[in-house]
Amino acid sequence: MHASSEQTPESAQRVVAAAAEAGLTVVVHEYPDGTRTAEDAATAVGCSVAQIVKSMIFDADGELVLALTSGAHLVDGKRLAALAGVTKCGRADVDMVRAHTGYAIGGVPPFGHDNPVRTWIDPLLLSFDEVWAAAGTPRHVFPVLPADLVRITSAVEADFTVDA
Repeated sequence: MHASSEQTPESAQRVVAAAAEAGLTVVVHEYPDGTRTAEDAATAVGCSVAQIVKSMIFDADGELVLALTSGAHLVDGKRLAALAGVTKCGRADVDMVRAHTGYAIGGVPPFGHDNPVRTWIDPLLLSFDEVWAAAGTPRHVFPVLPADLVRITSAVEADFTVDA
């Protein structure tokens, strides 16, 4: 189901606006049963779990970083720490994520954050014609071309994952 702008929550509208500012039109879809997990999102959208973009925020020795990860993968904190040039990298807590990005966990989009964040992208996501990402809430997602995702986020392709 497509969400019209009158019904679209403010957080999803911010994602649409951030995309537009970067020269990209995104169409937000709402799934009332939720898209909080990669499995839920894949079921709702009708794609493979691997095509779901998980926007994972990590605390890299005090700096928040973003790992755009395929739903089929988990982030290896040691590999991500090495990429970030830090000694330790762990999941950021919910308050840190909201304060830094402006979004709650479960709906963090890959771009449109309140503060800049260094970003890496899972190479598996780049193998698809289209992937799906959170649009600011646990019920809203949007399709995007992987190349557009890389362009808008300035993500660096890197191997930082293990199979889920």
